[in-house]
Amino acid sequence: MASLGIALLIMALSGPTLAFVPIGGGGSTHVSITGTAVLQKVEEACRVVVEAAGHEFKPTGTSPEQLVQACLGPTAAGEVSGSKFRSALQEIYFQNGMVDRDFANSAPHHFNSEAFLEGRALITEGTVAIKANIRNENFQAARETLGRVLHTLQDFYSHSNWVELGYTEPYDNLIIPSLPLENLADKDTATCYDCETGACPNPILANILEEKKLTSGYMGIFSASKPKGKCSHGGADDLTSTVAPRGGINKDERRSDLHNAAVNAATAASLQLLEDIRLAAGDNGFLRMMGIARSSVLCFVIDTTGSMSDDIEEARNVAYEIIDSKKGTQDEPSEYILVPFNDPNFGPLIRTTNPDKMKSEISKLTAKGGGDAPEMCLSGLQVALTGAPSSSHIYVFTDATAKDIALKDTIVALIRSTKSTVSFFMTATSRRRRRSVRAASFEDYKELALASGGQAIQVSKKQLPQATDVILDTSTSALVTVLQRARNPGKQETFPFRLDESLKNVTIYITGTSITFTLTDPTGVSQSHSEATGKLGSIQTVGNLRRIRFNPEKNTGTWKININSVQPYTLKVTGQSTVTFIYDFVERFGGPHPGYAVLSGRPSAGQPATLMLSVMGRKGPSSITVEDIGLVKVSGLEAVTSGNMNDMGNGEILVTVDKVPEGEFVVLLKGTDKESNSEFQRQSTTQMSVSKVNIKAAVDSSAEPGKPLTLSFSVMTQGAGDVYSVSARNDRNYPMTYPRSLALTTNEYANATLSITPPTNTPSGTDVTLTIETKPSTGLESNYVVLRLSVVTKITDFIQPLCKVTSVVADDCPHDESQCGSFYWQLSANLTDGNGTGIETLFLHQGSGNLSHTVLTAPTVEANYNASCCSQIAELVAVDKVGNVGKCYHSIVRSGGPPAVTLPLPLWLCLLVSVFIVRS
Repeated sequence: MASLGIALLIMALSGPTLAFVPIGGGGSTHVSITGTAVLQKVEEACRVVVEAAGHEFKPTGTSPEQLVQACLGPTAAGEVSGSKFRSALQEIYFQNGMVDRDFANSAPHHFNSEAFLEGRALITEGTVAIKANIRNENFQAARETLGRVLHTLQDFYSHSNWVELGYTEPYDNLIIPSLPLENLADKDTATCYDCETGACPNPILANILEEKKLTSGYMGIFSASKPKGKCSHGGADDLTSTVAPRGGINKDERRSDLHNAAVNAATAASLQLLEDIRLAAGDNGFLRMMGIARSSVLCFVIDTTGSMSDDIEEARNVAYEIIDSKKGTQDEPSEYILVPFNDPNFGPLIRTTNPDKMKSEISKLTAKGGGDAPEMCLSGLQVALTGAPSSSHIYVFTDATAKDIALKDTIVALIRSTKSTVSFFMTATSRRRRRSVRAASFEDYKELALASGGQAIQVSKKQLPQATDVILDTSTSALVTVLQRARNPGKQETFPFRLDESLKNVTIYITGTSITFTLTDPTGVSQSHSEATGKLGSIQTVGNLRRIRFNPEKNTGTWKININSVQPYTLKVTGQSTVTFIYDFVERFGGPHPGYAVLSGRPSAGQPATLMLSVMGRKGPSSITVEDIGLVKVSGLEAVTSGNMNDMGNGEILVTVDKVPEGEFVVLLKGTDKESNSEFQRQSTTQMSVSKVNIKAAVDSSAEPGKPLTLSFSVMTQGAGDVYSVSARNDRNYPMTYPRSLALTTNEYANATLSITPPTNTPSGTDVTLTIETKPSTGLESNYVVLRLSVVTKITDFIQPLCKVTSVVADDCPHDESQCGSFYWQLSANLTDGNGTGIETLFLHQGSGNLSHTVLTAPTVEANYNASCCSQIAELVAVDKVGNVGKCYHSIVRSGGPPAVTLPLPLWLCLLVSVFIVRS
């Protein structure tokens, strides 16, 4: 692997879960194996994309920020954050590790107990879902499935006897469903001899090794039974290892002499799988899945009812300004999303990376219908929260309250799960309001904005154009929050905050009425609310919003803002900087491979809260020093509750907070930027709270159109026993069945199932976001779990496109390569997909020549390649409509000796590799 990839790998290896090996056992882990493969493929794809655009791929360092900067191109000006890339890596790592928590006793998930066919089926099904998700731009679902699939694939090499049989390369048949799994030991064949000490280096029977029989160790977490004569997995948690034949054959830990061989094979297999996903997705699709994109996503949720003409026009103007002013910079949105809503209709979600298409879609919006506020605002917002990438900024335009207020708890759960920020632009109207079961108000929007760290801006329709500067401010790359607080009721209070040298475009937002304030810099210079333009910045007042834009020549150090109001208000300080952090609340799990799993819902009350943070500096984590990490209430006067930090190296910090604040809280980080020796502070935006209710669920497989998928979930309470209500929603409105209530006993889990049935016409690759919530009859303690599952059509086409070279004309290429510049060679080939689904894409993967071809819908596609004799290798890649990949490789590189004889070359059969996994 290239040196950059190695350096990035060092950054990533201290991940939160040790899954290939138990904690404390030493050796390589699922995280290190996955990191090696993923980072190598990301670097390769970046290099191809950048060089194809005519630029030199030359990162200035090894940090995520520097890799992303180099990958997005050296010509785009502006700050670039590596947070989305780092978040994508963490999603893959966590999902990989959670296989050990959620499926510890499942033999197929780990290739235990000779479950080879079942294990391969999981890989096949998962990879079909990955490629279908990428095709539909459902990148988070693709990453989550990728993490799980890689875990199962990697476990084959540690838990089977593949390396004991002398094999050093990956077992291709595992990821090519059209090939059979051969020479498997049957259930009656003994495979191991008894190892009395339990630590024999290779207890596999000689005849099994001689006959090349494939077997794997049996694993018993709850039972010691296994078939007679069979190998055990081994280890303290494997009860079968004490039953003859004793011992075990797993190579999870370095104490096994074969550990390194298993790691090497697992790494090579991971690279092979990722390469096929990359080929099927294309380099740009692969990089988008991996979070290599500018940080900003422009997402509008717009009310299109009759009174919204002015608001729609303003949203259109803002979108046009962002598109036109930020084009070609790092602040250019990486994606545009639009969700209209009316009454009773809402959606669909319109997604594009093409700014001109976004302009076109917004121009089509017209105000009509409605007439009886409230409207279906939260339904539209739900579509946006489930369709937009995590940590997006979503802007809602409406002049009515929410008719679908029953969705409010679901919206809060989605906000916390995605960490997205929602801002509302509310323009009140005099429309007749119809009474609803639960009367909604603009206060609901304010509460949702506060929960997400967004703004709730209430203005007249005439003032709306002035308020939308907030969108221009926040639709940027590398946006960070320095401070956010809320007070209800208001009072006079002084809020200190640190500004460091890396911060640019610092802005303060205050929402509320009857507010006065004074801003003071570290040198004592002040500016009051009445000075629209002063020594510290410019102040804009519109509706309930005060926007303070700092002058570029700001001083670093501790600033203060004194706010005085008896009315409720919010305060938020933001800026642009690559000094930032990402985090997840996690919980430790035990078993054969212990680690940390991400909490989908709220942390448990009465227990310490555990967080996993990744910190990033301008030149990677080594360029900052972290001084304090803690939890702080946004609303209230409670001081920061500091956590105990366990530095895991390379920017990864495990934090334990013994005393969690009551009510809603956020994460606050303080430290020093070594590049400028200035102190900084950063704050998370999404508010969180603890709960006495725990709810657990996991996605085991993808769904199939027209067929029910059953998911298991369990609920436990630390509070008093009670009958708890259960509610579930999915963003596709697919029919579901589940128990509406569960009787809970204190500290005992109650198990239940949920069945969801996608319609028969559901497109393959559709992702579904499912939220399950539970609360007692009092309604005071609730919790939720958010799951993503994929709907994938059953695939029967496992045959890759075929390629046959019909001619190669390289007669003119000189033997002396230094003379190659003025000579050319040609290759012609025929490509077919037999009885398959048909070729969808054909492209040049290696080579710098020109590729042309006939229409892809023809039974036989004729391809012609022309290149300089200096470019001596050509590799064509054909992908069919279900993602099967065929490669066609040819080289005109000549070995030493006289020049090649000028004779027609015989037909040459391409190297055909179907290395993209398909579902059986």
